[in-house]
Amino acid sequence: MILSKRLKADSTLLAVALIWGISLVAQRIAAIHSGVLLFTGLRFLLGALVLLPFVRKPFLRQSLSPHNQENPNYYVSMLTSIGLLGFVLFGGSALQQWGLRYTTAGNAGFITGLYVIIVPLLLALGWRQPPRRTLWIAALLSTLGLFLLSYTARMHLKPGDALELVGSVLWAFHIILLSRFVQRMKFLPLLVGQYLVCGLLSLIAGLLIELNPLTLPGLASSWGAILYSGVLSVGLGFTLQAYGQKVAPPADAAILLSLEAVFAALFGWILLHEAMTVVQLLGCGLILVGMLTVQLNAPTACCANAIAPSTPARPPSAGGTM
Repeated sequence: MILSKRLKADSTLLAVALIWGISLVAQRIAAIHSGVLLFTGLRFLLGALVLLPFVRKPFLRQSLSPHNQENPNYYVSMLTSIGLLGFVLFGGSALQQWGLRYTTAGNAGFITGLYVIIVPLLLALGWRQPPRRTLWIAALLSTLGLFLLSYTARMHLKPGDALELVGSVLWAFHIILLSRFVQRMKFLPLLVGQYLVCGLLSLIAGLLIELNPLTLPGLASSWGAILYSGVLSVGLGFTLQAYGQKVAPPADAAILLSLEAVFAALFGWILLHEAMTVVQLLGCGLILVGMLTVQLNAPTACCANAIAPSTPARPPSAGGTM
């Protein structure tokens, strides 16, 4: 029974990696034709609307009530956490979408996947968690792989790849913060709340910066990408991720989710005819090996336990416990 549950969880996470990999292809198409911020705002607001019906009203009233009897500060803590998560998500998503204007879906997938390595590095720097030796090997392999993936005759990082790299750091921060906050709060309200904040920030910024007679036709032509990335990538993908990580060990989850990069490169080649040189393929291989290497001898506890050891660990819960 335990093996069956783990297999089901691993299969779920593999499906998430597939959904996210295809989403990068959809986002790449939208990045060429529509505004970065407007597209990001619409897809996250759509994702929030998909999940909102699963947040039970009694729990929502209780958790957001300033008169919560269990914890008087829960209201402020919840809104602060949602605001911080939404802001970091806004930055990471905008940089990823902006980078996709100047790089391929495959490159974006592999560079974004570096959060697997950046997370333990940030934990080592910010939370005094000693890094394992394999982490430095993984970082070296991934740095070399990133150089080869973004290689040009001028020997510098391509602008789109640089944007994806900065975005990957923000994704790593988001993973750490979410892992910490979910120890004290219900997962689904956090999820929906951060999507609303990210979507509203992106939409407001997009209306102020990007709105012109050329962006509206571009958005109209990107309706398929908005639907896919909003409903499937944001609404379904993150929810399935939470379900899968309730059972799957962290090492399984990180390896399976890192396959998003492989699926992005594969479908970028199939659907967009994005080709890679032999040198770039070698770079992708080194990054993938680095992602897998960082999981060798990985601790069984999630990063949330490393951040807040005094807080009892509780896996993220999906809508069933709302």
